[in-house]
Amino acid sequence: MQVAKQPGTGRNSARVAAVPALHVAMGEGDRDLLDALPIAAAVVGLNSRGVLKLSDRNKKFDDVIQTIGDPAMMAGDFRDCTQFQIARLMESFLADFEAPSELEFSLGDGVGAIHYRIKLAPLARDPKWGPRCLVSMVDRTIEVQAETALRAEMLRDSLTGLPNRLAFCEMIESAESGPGDLVGSDGLVRPWGHAVLIVDMLRFSRINESMGGLFGDELLITFARRLISALRSGDRLARTGGNEFGIIVALRKGMDDAMRAADRIQDVMTAPFKLSDLEIRVECAIGLAMMQPDQDPEELFRNAQFAVKQAKAAGTPQVYQPEEASQARRRFSIETELRRALEKDELKLFYQPLINLQSGKVSGFEALARWTHEDRGEISPTEFIPVAEESGLILTLGRWAMDKAAQTLAGWDQHNGAPIDAYVAVNLSAIQVARDNIAAMVEDTLRSSGLTGHRLTLELTESSIVQDPGRAQRVFEALKALDATVAMDDFGTGYSSLAYLQRLPIDVLKIDRSFVTGMMVDPDSVAIVRAVLSLADALGMSTTAEGIETVELATTLATLGCASGQGYYFAKPLEAEAALDYWTCRQLGADK
Repeated sequence: MQVAKQPGTGRNSARVAAVPALHVAMGEGDRDLLDALPIAAAVVGLNSRGVLKLSDRNKKFDDVIQTIGDPAMMAGDFRDCTQFQIARLMESFLADFEAPSELEFSLGDGVGAIHYRIKLAPLARDPKWGPRCLVSMVDRTIEVQAETALRAEMLRDSLTGLPNRLAFCEMIESAESGPGDLVGSDGLVRPWGHAVLIVDMLRFSRINESMGGLFGDELLITFARRLISALRSGDRLARTGGNEFGIIVALRKGMDDAMRAADRIQDVMTAPFKLSDLEIRVECAIGLAMMQPDQDPEELFRNAQFAVKQAKAAGTPQVYQPEEASQARRRFSIETELRRALEKDELKLFYQPLINLQSGKVSGFEALARWTHEDRGEISPTEFIPVAEESGLILTLGRWAMDKAAQTLAGWDQHNGAPIDAYVAVNLSAIQVARDNIAAMVEDTLRSSGLTGHRLTLELTESSIVQDPGRAQRVFEALKALDATVAMDDFGTGYSSLAYLQRLPIDVLKIDRSFVTGMMVDPDSVAIVRAVLSLADALGMSTTAEGIETVELATTLATLGCASGQGYYFAKPLEAEAALDYWTCRQLGADK
């Protein structure tokens, strides 16, 4: 054990000089100062043999020692003190006043436990006792009990009485893997561990809004009780959100246990909920995530929540798959960077020629957005267009494409010295049709570019009609009022109704490439193409075939009466300048 330095030397000398009045009083053995302190206090020294001894104490200190019930401390001897951590703290501090000077300890368990905080302060060295310190013992029992009660309240859901999300994450953190390896029903060996299930009550917001908050609260309480009835011993339940519950399931047979837990939950939810005079059937989406070694609780929780989103789409419980989560993170990253790219005008429009299959001339161009990222390279439209639709960026992207395409066509006219004999086709998303004022956008575009409506074709998918036929009809009629051409894209792949085709002012049917590319080997594809061509002819519509990649396809479609086509046989999507050159060459070639 280290021995404290002599007064006036080393690091302790500064501390001694800092409290001279106390040093003098204690040095004089003045009990009055100890007795005047409102807390339990004593003076402890370390003699030449390295033995801790009480040199003086007040009545309150005696009362605390009496409560602790340690005979050695009562006798003023800390060598055999049962609270050895106290003795160790004092020895270390008396050897070096820079050492830790506080300690908290408890006696007993549960609500009957008592709690103390010990604080040490340096005193002047005494010839008899050597280095000394003032020991104060503060009873923190009431404070700790209040903190415990407050924490319990913070970790409890007030409505259901269940642990809340914060408590659930702590429950995840404290869950430990069981010993040994166990074999699942599929024969695979898995370590005994835990899984997290997130249960989301579907349509709760609709029920809550329709029936009122009190009714919703009653439903949540009843729902929680049913969840409890589906759990095994050792499984733990918490309410982690408004209509979301989390469960920690012990896995003795691998993921089989977690899937069976999901099945039990769905089983107990099949019976209708009887609330007041009503019977309500409630469905839930369940996501599962396996606990991995040293995994962050919040990460595990988010993984299970991600699986819930997949479960809502699939209609069955889903297990978290890292690959799908990685794709979701990529989509989110693309959304962020697409927003930035639109702000900085980093996207480009390419133009794929639409060829008149009878004359061989270019009748128009389809404008297609392309994005080359400075770090990721080229990002496919099949990847960033769905992200734009999901995030709402398709409205900005669509307006940009419309304006850019029209300005490009106007620029070709100016370069040619007269309007070129071609139109430009721009795709419209179902999201745009549902949420944007398409007619106003097209009218503004025509006005700013100086184009007439017949030189602009708007291509819409069948989904834009199916979602809201009434709105689609109003949009189509408004576009026709501007003399714009309306084309139905990817015809035959969706849910087209002949009634829509008869009622809506559609000018062109675009035959999907999936039918066109199979024509030379699949008789059914040929039959479908023939049927579409006959239908278009009967309804007075023109036709365009997508995906023409061989001369045989081009010749066959022309023979069948298809008006125009596009595909790699003619040209890939081209940049604006190259597209104008292609138009020029094609026109000259067709005239010869």
